[in-house]
Amino acid sequence: MTRLQTVARTVFFISDRTGITSETLGHSLLTQFENIEFNLVRLPYLDTPEKARKLVRLIEDAHAHEGQRPIVFSTLLDDEIRVIVSRSQALMLDFFDTFIGPLEQELGVESTHKVGRSHGVGDFAIYNARIEAVNYALAHDDGVSTQHYGAADIILLGVSRSGKTPTCLYLALQFGVRAANYPLTEEDLDRDALPSVLIPYKKKLFGLLIDARRLQQIREQRRPNSRYASPQQCRDEVRRIQQMFRSERMPFIDTTNRSIEEIATTVMAETGIQRQHF
Repeated sequence: MTRLQTVARTVFFISDRTGITSETLGHSLLTQFENIEFNLVRLPYLDTPEKARKLVRLIEDAHAHEGQRPIVFSTLLDDEIRVIVSRSQALMLDFFDTFIGPLEQELGVESTHKVGRSHGVGDFAIYNARIEAVNYALAHDDGVSTQHYGAADIILLGVSRSGKTPTCLYLALQFGVRAANYPLTEEDLDRDALPSVLIPYKKKLFGLLIDARRLQQIREQRRPNSRYASPQQCRDEVRRIQQMFRSERMPFIDTTNRSIEEIATTVMAETGIQRQHF
């Protein structure tokens, strides 16, 4: 069977502000095209005509080099800047232009067209709550402190390097969830029982499981040629922690092929925890 040829295409994510929205939505669409190689360029704070004209030159250079139109995912709101960029040799995919018009028509009012609304600080009380959630995740990382577990929305359990810390931080940043995490060590697994400090909070516990081969790869990068990263050690820890999750009737998910975003969203869905609204 003939393999499809890999084709490189330059993709720009542009915005008046952080570019998080254009990059997140655009990347979700690009993942549907597995046989195409993308050269991804993020350009946030595209907020002056001069910057817009510089972008047009970059688009023209990419077009001349590749012989194909670059793709531009945009959340620009400034009309002057949008006009400048729209004249370039690119496929323009404007998220606001696509959705704002139909929403204005349906709601019967015009949008504010204010830059930075989606990632700005609208309510300082809610914003501070999100920062507190991040501080909580940092203070309760890897079981360093357990005395305030009563305030946790969730406590993630797993072996070392199974994705606990980044998931807790993502839950805090994106959802305002107070997430702690506790690493089940070899000593914990030898006892074949939950550490006593966790027993009062059993209803808040959620397990993260990972494939032993993937775990070995991650640990090998951290501590090469160590017992900690050996295939046998990884297999043994994964087998025993899975047994513990099942014997304790604890909910858990396999994180092996999931991104941090997917892990966090799945945890929210499985537990029913509600996000804070910012």
